[in-house]
Amino acid sequence: MKEVNQQFDVASQFVSILEKDDNLSPGIAAIKTLLMVLEKTKFDTVQEFHSTIQASVGAMRKTDKPMTSVVSGTELFSRFITLAKFDDKTMDEVREIMLSRGKMFLTKLLESRNVIAKQAITFISEGCRILTHARSRTVREALILAAQNNKRFHVFVTHSAPDRHGEQMVAELEKAGIDCTLILDTAVGYVMETVDMVLVGAEGVVESGGIINRIGTVTMAICAREMKKPFYVLVESFKFCRLYPLNQRDLPNEYKYNQKNLKDTAKVHPMVDYTPPGYITLLFTDLGILAPSAVSDELIKLYL
Repeated sequence: MKEVNQQFDVASQFVSILEKDDNLSPGIAAIKTLLMVLEKTKFDTVQEFHSTIQASVGAMRKTDKPMTSVVSGTELFSRFITLAKFDDKTMDEVREIMLSRGKMFLTKLLESRNVIAKQAITFISEGCRILTHARSRTVREALILAAQNNKRFHVFVTHSAPDRHGEQMVAELEKAGIDCTLILDTAVGYVMETVDMVLVGAEGVVESGGIINRIGTVTMAICAREMKKPFYVLVESFKFCRLYPLNQRDLPNEYKYNQKNLKDTAKVHPMVDYTPPGYITLLFTDLGILAPSAVSDELIKLYL
């Protein structure tokens, strides 16, 4: 394996990118980090490239950041940049082609939220009441865009213990002039009967069309189904992952727990849970508005 420039610490750079820009998801930060690895490393063979990328992803997976979108995003990134024809090319030329394709891939991903927001706002009607969970950057962008289009609505945001991300979400929405109410996580059932829809983000979308998201999402989805409220997911396609969990235990531990807690998971709560596709009404993605059953076909297309 070709060594990355000794001055470039992959894990530290990944964490630094996330800390500098709170609007980035871990998946996007991981792709930005891999682009830096490409820029700073020369390869003698394509195999060396793959080995270095795998080692870099491994380093990022040892940090305490959420891993679901890191795994799916870096897999798609590696797949996309190696689709070009490299016949009769020198390794320097191959590297430049990969860099060019990688930057193109990143640019497309950075536009995803805006594409999703434009789709979602058509479902947000004047005066409606919306329930959301924790702090989804994609949901936030859709709500702000709807407000900018002069739609008036009210948003209920869960507190999201123990990280209290809901407080940050409320502050960001109120700054954009959106009426909000911060609620206890345990108040979801009480509030559900008064809302018109549920909008959540996702850290990952699995092959069945179910989602991996902040702990408490499946509880909200079950409640929405029981009270016949539409449950919409706003998520970028780079979060589509090749997993097929049947229950909560099927989720990999590195997705559910911080790195520091992996040795003793019995005494800590998981950070995410799995919501089966039967509880999801629609997924709003940069690939279009999808029924959960359409996700497997889209995954096949992404990896062809």
